Amino acid sequence: MNLEYFIARRLVKSKNHKSSISAPIIKIAIIAIAVGIIMMVIAIATGVGLQDKIREKVSAFNGHIIISNFDDNQSEVSVEPLSIHQEFYPRFKTVSGVNHVQAIASKAGIIRTAEAFEGIVFKGVGKEYKWDVLNEYIIEGRKPDLTHNLNNEVLLSQYLANRLNLKVGDTFNTFFMKEGGNGMPNLRVFELVGIYNSGFQEFDATYLIGDIRHVQRINKWKEGQVGSFEVFIDDFSQIKEKGEEIYHAIPPTLNCQTIQEKYFNIFEWLKLFDTNILVIIVIMIIVSTINMVVALLVLILERTQMVGMLKALGATNWSVRKVFLYNAAYLIIKGLFWGNTISIGLLLIQKYFGIIQLPPENYYVTVAPVAIDVPAILLINVGTVIICLALLLIPSYIITKISPVKALRFD
Repeated sequence: MNLEYFIARRLVKSKNHKSSISAPIIKIAIIAIAVGIIMMVIAIATGVGLQDKIREKVSAFNGHIIISNFDDNQSEVSVEPLSIHQEFYPRFKTVSGVNHVQAIASKAGIIRTAEAFEGIVFKGVGKEYKWDVLNEYIIEGRKPDLTHNLNNEVLLSQYLANRLNLKVGDTFNTFFMKEGGNGMPNLRVFELVGIYNSGFQEFDATYLIGDIRHVQRINKWKEGQVGSFEVFIDDFSQIKEKGEEIYHAIPPTLNCQTIQEKYFNIFEWLKLFDTNILVIIVIMIIVSTINMVVALLVLILERTQMVGMLKALGATNWSVRKVFLYNAAYLIIKGLFWGNTISIGLLLIQKYFGIIQLPPENYYVTVAPVAIDVPAILLINVGTVIICLALLLIPSYIITKISPVKALRFD
């Protein structure tokens, strides 16, 4: 333990220091550091958590990349069928990082009950459908059984079930228009076996999920014809690169579209969170640094006699500056401790109890999600210490201007 550190520790623990003019200013500086850390950690955790949750929901209903005919590229409804016999199905061997491919087909329809009616998109899925991404959203009942013969079991959102006054076990009529719009619509009687609630209004107000064979029969498609393919990848951060790889790997008669392209407005909105987080971090670091600079200046001025004595005993300017920088580092770390303790505690409460609710029509989620990113929290703490101490070198320069003779006369 070097001499400068020992003096700094004695300075912190000094009773005179605790009762001095600088005491309330130092407390304010510690509180500013703690509040800054709380704001930064919560901003990152909630911002990243919301981004991850919305991406997760969009991909749960669409996959990460959609392969379809060019005519179907901007439509929620399958228009022209394509063959299920593709080199990339059921396993995409030519592109690495693809973990699942599933075939789907969609058909617009109208659900009619005795009390109401609603327009929907029937999403037909097969045996290989990736149910694990939807399981957490199923709040009542179960998923449809698609492993055996064609049946009428379907999954409907809580939003539509409430509007239609339906519950698990009910049957209802759904009408589908024939191709070309001629003749009487096709009628299907479905049984509601499960209700989901994603909190994503755009999907909850649209999708009815059931057996893909219904769409094939209504459209009079041949066996093995589907509407499109949904592709899931391992790393969402590589979605743009993987989309380009898949585009060049599929036949030229097909097109592919990432969910970032399909839901451009949503993902552009999500990018704003990165800007907001950066602005909060910059502001909090500036506020914390200003408070620490003021505290250090007051501490130096209050200990002018001590500075003069140390210089008179042969201490260099840098040695004396280190005394106050060690002291400042101690105060910063103390603020970081309380800031991290409080912020992580609040995040854990939100994560496990979901106290803060959000309107799904605005944020696409019902509960404010949080993502506790340990590397990001450590980076914030280390960055705060480095930036604050680096900037504190400037006010500590005032020590070099203090004359030992004048300082010892200072009252």
